[in-house]
Amino acid sequence: MRFLLALFLFAAPAWAVLPDERLADPALEARARALSKELRCVVCHNESIDDSNATLARDIRIVLRERLAAGDSDGQAKAYLVARYGDFVLLRPPVRADTYLLWFGPFALLALGGAVAFAAQRRRKPAAPAPLTPEEQARLAALLREEPK
Repeated sequence: MRFLLALFLFAAPAWAVLPDERLADPALEARARALSKELRCVVCHNESIDDSNATLARDIRIVLRERLAAGDSDGQAKAYLVARYGDFVLLRPPVRADTYLLWFGPFALLALGGAVAFAAQRRRKPAAPAPLTPEEQARLAALLREEPK
């Protein structure tokens, strides 16, 4: 039973592209599949439209195939979808001034956190030892007076 469940879960992404979506021309279908792997499902976020079972992902796959069948190049088809959904539809958005925060923000936060931790560690002074009680001082003096054996 577990085997069947695991097989079902691992095979689920293979069912994303439905037979009625596929193009008759194998070359066009291969281009559509390659492009589908580069486009993000705007519902599922970190899943390509090729792997997603969401209705919107299916609609985007159909639009992509329509554009390719109409004669668009791969770049033109992607540009059409970017114009419609924004750079978010690309799994690898371009590095531009308006996406610097997206690309470099995590590294900047990590560096800032490291700098704060380093500064806090340098500022921390070791705690001074507590002064000895009179009993401890007397015992220490007695130990120091003893002759080594």
